[in-house]
Amino acid sequence: MLDVTVLFIVSIIIIALFFDFTNGFHDSANSISTVVSTKVLSPKNAVIFAAFFNFIAAFGFGVAVASTISKIIRLDYVETSIIPYIVLSGLIGAIAWNFITWYFGLPSSSSHALIGGLMGGGLAAAGIAAIQLSTLGTIVLFMFLSPIIGLLMGLLFMTGVMRFSEDTPRHVADQRFRRLQLVSAAAYSFSHGTNDAQKTMGIITPLLFSIGYFGAGVDPNHLPVPLWVILAAHAAIALGTLFGGWRIVKTMGYGITRLRPIHGFSAETAGAATIIGASIAGIPVSTTHIISSSIMGVGATQGVRAVKWGVARRIVTAWFITIPLSALIGYLAFTLIRLVLGI
Repeated sequence: MLDVTVLFIVSIIIIALFFDFTNGFHDSANSISTVVSTKVLSPKNAVIFAAFFNFIAAFGFGVAVASTISKIIRLDYVETSIIPYIVLSGLIGAIAWNFITWYFGLPSSSSHALIGGLMGGGLAAAGIAAIQLSTLGTIVLFMFLSPIIGLLMGLLFMTGVMRFSEDTPRHVADQRFRRLQLVSAAAYSFSHGTNDAQKTMGIITPLLFSIGYFGAGVDPNHLPVPLWVILAAHAAIALGTLFGGWRIVKTMGYGITRLRPIHGFSAETAGAATIIGASIAGIPVSTTHIISSSIMGVGATQGVRAVKWGVARRIVTAWFITIPLSALIGYLAFTLIRLVLGI
């Protein structure tokens, strides 16, 4: 019986890593859209570049975000035997939503899809008491704050860069910022890895807890993250980035505003600073939200008409519907699992 249980857990871990792969696939646009649109790197070189920095982020800024994700479901309240089914339902909701938004070319949040899926699975399993409301409240708060912070950071950083380089001829500035954009793209890819890969770690650790991996004395509110989980999560997201998400690259790189190297550098630097700050604080933010709003902030320095607000409205709409719809899919997935397996 133990062997069957362990095999089941291993299968869900593989699905979790597949989600991480789709996260890299879906969110690769975050890291490479600006360097591709400004022609600093070719698409092929851009994805290799981004994947490398996604992976080495495993060695920076700890696992505070993973700890936050692992606390969404109250592990001290839900029956241990039910935890794997909640996680599986959450993954089904997140992966399904990732593919839906990828198909329509919408840069929605893989992070919020996962959070929504877990919420739906937890609600179906044990009602609202299964959800750690304080953790969820912090996540929802920064769901609204992070795009605003990203937009303001993009606007302010771009304004400062423009003042600093206002006397520089355009062709000279473009040449300089093409080189600098390699630094900003690396920083953004690194920040993307520090936040997004940790979300998968945060759902694998409760799975390990459910089979007693950490021993009887472990505190379910402070689960450690094994090194192999850290490396596996970063490898999966880096591999996903290698495959790229070209529908979303097109929207992010060309659909919001036209970008020169100076704009790409400013958007990436502002986005990276925002995400790294959130990662250190243990806040799981949407890297998609932040880079989208950073690009909007950078574009707004060229005038209101420089930003294609129709595209921006489509993106914002996806932001608002991601958690409810992925939660619905997660809820239905758990309900179906319960009906089939009789749990």
